Amino acid sequence: MTPEFEQRLLSMRPDAPRTVALANATDVHALASLITAHKMGFINAILCGDTADVKSVAVRHDLDISTFEIVHCESDLAAADTAVSLVRDGHADILMKGQIHTADILRAVLNRETGIRGDGILSHVAVVYSPTYQRQLFMTDIAMVMYPSLEQKVDLIRNAVSFARHMGVAMPRVAPLCAVETLNPKMQATVDAAALRTMNIDGKITDCIVSGPIAFDLAVSSDAVRAKGFSGPVAGDADILLFHNIEAGNNTIKAMVNFGDWFFGGVVLGARAPIVINSRSDSEQSKLYSVCCACTMRKSHVR
Repeated sequence: MTPEFEQRLLSMRPDAPRTVALANATDVHALASLITAHKMGFINAILCGDTADVKSVAVRHDLDISTFEIVHCESDLAAADTAVSLVRDGHADILMKGQIHTADILRAVLNRETGIRGDGILSHVAVVYSPTYQRQLFMTDIAMVMYPSLEQKVDLIRNAVSFARHMGVAMPRVAPLCAVETLNPKMQATVDAAALRTMNIDGKITDCIVSGPIAFDLAVSSDAVRAKGFSGPVAGDADILLFHNIEAGNNTIKAMVNFGDWFFGGVVLGARAPIVINSRSDSEQSKLYSVCCACTMRKSHVR
């Protein structure tokens, strides 16, 4: 962890530690990230999984989990159900995926009788930060909603705006990304972007500024804005990038992380508590950033 990254995390530390329920706690990077987050004052943790397996992984990788509670579970699915129940009953504030398939943990989350479904859409908001550019961006949806309708895009914006505001952005600027910055009836992304802008102006989407259609370069680059003579309330200074489909979002963030110096974290919103669902192959740093981002959401008892 670089000193700059550590300082950025510390600036996000909550007033009191949150409690994370880790489903199937045999993921090495997830465990390591929670240990670091605990040492930094962000979290306490409850580890759900086979007790012997969890302790074995910790010993093999020299991870000190002695400060964490372990709840024994006989299977992956039982670990998911247990972690969700801990959140539902108010014993944990954040749900985190361990060594378990995303579909299995989401199945427990969405269970109508025992889950933690929210009233709106379940969506993923990625937060990326570059020390080189001194720039933070929120990106949605790169992992959950594949081909959002106009109505779903409204919900994606609302989830992302809520997250950005918890992260300290008082009035997020939202860019519904398109291939061009002009309305073209043959390009649905531009039609939706124009509709979202109108809804924002009419007060149907609040607590943010929405402007589109807008292309990626014009949303993030002041140089591109000057070169093209573009203007608008989001031009070159977007906080939230709204993608028209999952392929565009997923590939964009992977390019930024793999070919740039962007730190990546992400939280699933729309349930009755934030959910950290990183890929099992994501780095310890990425999982740590995700946990710290989730801790910025207000602590509340889930009923």
